[in-house]
Amino acid sequence: MPPLDFDSPEHALRVYRGDQFCVRNGANLGDGLAIAEEIMLDDCYALEPDATLTRLTIQSVDNGRYSVGPGSEAGKPGHPLHLDCALTLMSPDGTTTEAIVLVEANKKGKLNEVYLLPLAPMEPTTLYAVVGIDINLARTKFAQVACVSFTRGTHITMASGEQVPVQNLRPGDRVLTRDDGAQKIRWIGQNTVRAVGAFAPIKIMAQTLNNERDLIVSPDHRLFVYQRTDALGTGRPEVLVKARHLVNGTTIQVQNGGFVDYFQLLFDRHQIIYAEGIAAESMLIDSLTRPALPKDLSEKLGQTIPGHTDRPHRGLDVARALLEGRNAAEILRRSSSS
Repeated sequence: MPPLDFDSPEHALRVYRGDQFCVRNGANLGDGLAIAEEIMLDDCYALEPDATLTRLTIQSVDNGRYSVGPGSEAGKPGHPLHLDCALTLMSPDGTTTEAIVLVEANKKGKLNEVYLLPLAPMEPTTLYAVVGIDINLARTKFAQVACVSFTRGTHITMASGEQVPVQNLRPGDRVLTRDDGAQKIRWIGQNTVRAVGAFAPIKIMAQTLNNERDLIVSPDHRLFVYQRTDALGTGRPEVLVKARHLVNGTTIQVQNGGFVDYFQLLFDRHQIIYAEGIAAESMLIDSLTRPALPKDLSEKLGQTIPGHTDRPHRGLDVARALLEGRNAAEILRRSSSS
């Protein structure tokens, strides 16, 4: 398949508007959330009683810059979007919650709106004291959210056909890919996070998508499905579907609670590999996910991993609107096996 032009992937976030998260006690009493320079340690914030999460779409532009993407409920598509800082918030019972502050600017560079991206659920009646402000950690934290990840115990199909748990893989191991046959793993990332909010994994129960065992992946992990019949009405047989868009509460569920070990598999090109028999994507490097890499590898990307400057799978994504109100998982299972 010939390489195509790079198509900036989009990530849909659930955020609170800054004026919905206000200081209830502290130096900035009465003020809504602001940029890092104006946030004071020990100020106590609370969500407004009518605060609601809204959809903010973020996409990569170039040179590490971002913008509001199309279809966003918050902000204006095309407006610059900045990852301002990472906050550590503490509730009265001692529980800490991490969040990212995003800032939207207008075309003239003036501040337009501030957003709070919570990395765990937050309650309107709870006071949250600011105990940490880090302007350098925001990109790394967001990269962890944006990276597609497999969970500990997931069996990956090797070039030999052997099924190996992801935690037993090593760089240099040869994995079976859909488009390029046997390919060596360039790098394996691992992080352990609380399985809540943006980090709560998605469990796809055995046989739901013709998988032999349960498959548990990160929420935005895209699964590749070849439809023998175009049951979804996408106009094409090959589709990529985000795991969280398939949640139905029964055979595909959000797993909240506890901790989860996430593993990222990086190849020289963005690949479709096989996990528990399901075709799923490997890690894609762009300006959103690059901060998750070790510094030495990140510095080499421009010269040594050209396959991450194009998207051979561009245009295969299925819009969420096409899946809503339907048992998409069952439709895909039938259409891929009929």
